Amino acid sequence: MNGLYLVTPDWDDTQKLLAVTEAALRGGAALVQYRHKTASPMLRREQASGLLALCRRHACPLIINDYVDLCLALDADGVHVGGKDESVAAIRAQVGPEKIVGASCYGSMELAREAYRSGASYIAFGGFYPSLVKKYPVTTSPDIIAQAKLEIALPSVVIGGMTAQNAKPLVAQGADMVAAISSVYLAVDAEAAAREFVQLFASLRGASA
Repeated sequence: MNGLYLVTPDWDDTQKLLAVTEAALRGGAALVQYRHKTASPMLRREQASGLLALCRRHACPLIINDYVDLCLALDADGVHVGGKDESVAAIRAQVGPEKIVGASCYGSMELAREAYRSGASYIAFGGFYPSLVKKYPVTTSPDIIAQAKLEIALPSVVIGGMTAQNAKPLVAQGADMVAAISSVYLAVDAEAAAREFVQLFASLRGASA
């Protein structure tokens, strides 16, 4: 797991959602998470199905935020677990060993350690910066990325107000993926915005190689 982790906004316009997502995939997005907190079950299934077909064409994993039943019904690639959702262990038991299970760990190394012990595929930290979409305390220390790299053998994702510019120090500390919503979906050119994140990883990984 490496690069741009695309998280969808709460858009009800499915065609717009698919069009912008496809542009970001052309730009090099490495993983897509379908997240729509206010969608009806019918809309959620419609959008997730469309995104899954799109991701399959681009050989990109699609994971579903929260809805394990939807992931299993569509045979999506995995589930992301928030702090108020079912435990990582419970989700892992439902989806089996092959699916991706991601865990929100906020700014807590203890949550990250527990996610690792429970079978998570990756750990997500944040918020690091103010977000236009998600409301949370901006209290996560950048130092947690380097600490996690030393302790936990899982890929790490950073989230919260991410741009290609402000994500740079976090990627330099070892973040494997940068999760973005507004900086891609609200960009004038989503493909170019995605490519900027890809270039960030290429430049830093190349410099450290």
